[in-house]
Amino acid sequence: MEKWGDRFLHRVFTPQEIAYCKSKKTPEQSLAARFAVKEAILKAIGTGLSQGISWTSMEIVNDKNGSPSVKLGKSIKDKIGDKKILISMSHTKEYAIAQAILVD
Repeated sequence: MEKWGDRFLHRVFTPQEIAYCKSKKTPEQSLAARFAVKEAILKAIGTGLSQGISWTSMEIVNDKNGSPSVKLGKSIKDKIGDKKILISMSHTKEYAIAQAILVD
C-alpha cells in the first residue's frame, strides 16, 4: 500500500471492502487479512489470476456477528459450479493468515 497506494487498493479490493477496512482502527491489518484470503481462494479454485478471474471477482463480507464469508462473482461461480468456498482469516499487528477450502 505504501508503494502503490489507491491504485493497489482499487485493483485488489471492492469499494465495499475498502470502506469496511478503512472503518477499522488499523485498516492495514484488515486489508492484509483480506488479501491473504483472496490469495488462498485463487489457489483453492486452481486458476490464479487467469480465465477472467480477477482480485475483485470475489468480495470478502462479514455477517452481523463479524464472521467472514466470500461473495463470488460470475467468473468464479462458472469455474466452480455448485461447490462452496469456506474461508478463515486472522491477523495480528505484523502478520495476516488465511485459508480457503473448496467443498462440494
